[in-house]
Amino acid sequence: MATFSNKIGMIMRIGNVELENNIFLAPMAGVTDKPFRIICRQMGAGLVFSEMVSSKGLYYEDANTDELTDVDPEERPVALQIFGSDADTMVGVIERHINPRDDVDILDINMGCPAPKIVKNGDGSALMKKPQVARGILRAVVGVSTKPVTLKIRMGWDHDSINGIEIARIAEDEGISAITIHGRTRDMFYSGEADWDYIKEMKESISIPVIGNGDIFDPKDALDMLNYTGCDAVAIGRGALGNPWIFDRVNRLSRGMKDLLPSDGDKISMIFRHLDMVCDIRGESLGVREMRKHIAWYLKGMPNSNSVKDTINTTKSKGALMETLSEYLKQLGE
Repeated sequence: MATFSNKIGMIMRIGNVELENNIFLAPMAGVTDKPFRIICRQMGAGLVFSEMVSSKGLYYEDANTDELTDVDPEERPVALQIFGSDADTMVGVIERHINPRDDVDILDINMGCPAPKIVKNGDGSALMKKPQVARGILRAVVGVSTKPVTLKIRMGWDHDSINGIEIARIAEDEGISAITIHGRTRDMFYSGEADWDYIKEMKESISIPVIGNGDIFDPKDALDMLNYTGCDAVAIGRGALGNPWIFDRVNRLSRGMKDLLPSDGDKISMIFRHLDMVCDIRGESLGVREMRKHIAWYLKGMPNSNSVKDTINTTKSKGALMETLSEYLKQLGE
């Protein structure tokens, strides 16, 4: 049985994987790529999750899908998240592509993604409508995986079919090592408020570790979720967008240290570092395009940043982008 501490920032384990703390980076499609995972680990995240990866894409050896699974030693421990609804395909992928790898620490199964293009194929949160199909997948995956297997779900498909605890009990029965629960239904997407009461109820209903997810936007939110729900860990998603410092800030809070907010200069410096990493991996043209959304998140709330964002959204070269940001920093007086 994995052992967790309910105290914020404490060392913990999932299966045979030791984690330095219980504050995680949640998986986010199009966001938690290798550069961002490295940054968040360096900023103090105890575990980082990959973007969700199609099991069918891996099965048919699609090059773009395979690239999503690339792992750097600096980001470990890392959980590779896959999705799919065909147990045989997932078993084949695990046997051929995941078990042989020494750089993947944990295998995470996505049954929570609400995106229409995912659920229309019966994947992601659509599986919550078919508990016995979900059971078959979890049984098959746990049976073949040499890594600890975790599961990501929501409360249910909609408020008329909330069955997250039922799925969690199935997961426990089938040997899942930990479960992440986002406190929303599929039809809520990211609207409204996450239901921390449901996370608390789930924690009280099963004995495997529960990772709470939803509406953690500052360090105090992480502490409040742990204290209120009793969950074993928290996974920060949107609260980390343009804000990898949140992991360091939560860990400082856990040690009774003074909170340190990033300065405008810190934010620009992080953009440059992030940009370098993305361009090294993707190439300059694609790297600059992919960084635009990250830069908008980094600059959110900074003085007079809208015009800078407008300029960046039409900038095509790394040098011009850096020049724009350097000039902006001078205007800020830093």
